[in-house]
Amino acid sequence: MEDRLRLMHVHAHPDDESSKGAASTAKYVAEGVDVHVATCTGGERGSVLNPSFDHPGIVDNPELITEIRRDEMDRAREILGIRQDWLGWVDSGWPEGDPKPPLPEGCFALVPLEEAAAPLVRLIREFRPHVMTTYDEKGGYPHPDHIKCHEISMFAYEAASDPERYPELGEPWQVAKVYYHHGWSWDRMNAIAEGLTERGLPNPYEERFKDWKRDPEREKRLTTRVECAEYFSVRDQALLAHATQIDPDGFWFAIPRDLERDVWPTEDYELVHSTVETSVPETDLFAGLR
Repeated sequence: MEDRLRLMHVHAHPDDESSKGAASTAKYVAEGVDVHVATCTGGERGSVLNPSFDHPGIVDNPELITEIRRDEMDRAREILGIRQDWLGWVDSGWPEGDPKPPLPEGCFALVPLEEAAAPLVRLIREFRPHVMTTYDEKGGYPHPDHIKCHEISMFAYEAASDPERYPELGEPWQVAKVYYHHGWSWDRMNAIAEGLTERGLPNPYEERFKDWKRDPEREKRLTTRVECAEYFSVRDQALLAHATQIDPDGFWFAIPRDLERDVWPTEDYELVHSTVETSVPETDLFAGLR
């Protein structure tokens, strides 16, 4: 185990591992890196988002979604070549309304921080990752589980290395580097829009992003761009494994893959902590560790 580099991704729900950083995950797996995904919740309160998804019994028994999403995660895990563990918390759901209703009792977002982080501390000490990725302080988007995922990731990162904290959960381990995953940056979306215009193609994202203004400070936070275009197809297969969530004719596949490979062949991260010498910009999550 000590001879291999190890990477841990911490995600809120099943399918997040396939929609965020999956191509760079596949690249690192192909290079021999041991990759572990920690999934905070089972996605129990998720809706069926794929209009073409059909499963006998799900209409009459919506609780089947938990079992189905676990099966989907099994398939995605095999496609990506990773190992994966459930932290065991219950999906908080996406509150709707104005004002929004209170979150359901017992859900992940309401678990006290020290309690919620404990399973992740244990996994960090068992797996001993050199690099860990998670979401930024806004959760990537403001789902309560994504925000909580950020909170427990940063808490567990510090606690796992401290022998005075959670001594019953294993020997301390210091993660060398921590990153936030960044997906839909303005620069990326603008590059795609320009590429579509050059090819005389319509922009399927135009309406969705028409009011998005470039935030230079936000864009400067991106420190690390991992070239992984040859693994976009693996990412897509892993996404499609989550058939309840991913419409094969929908948003995720609206851009021609050859165009995406040409204009934005990377997945992007923000280095937030490092115990090793490195300089930004980087092209490798393991810069300073190889």
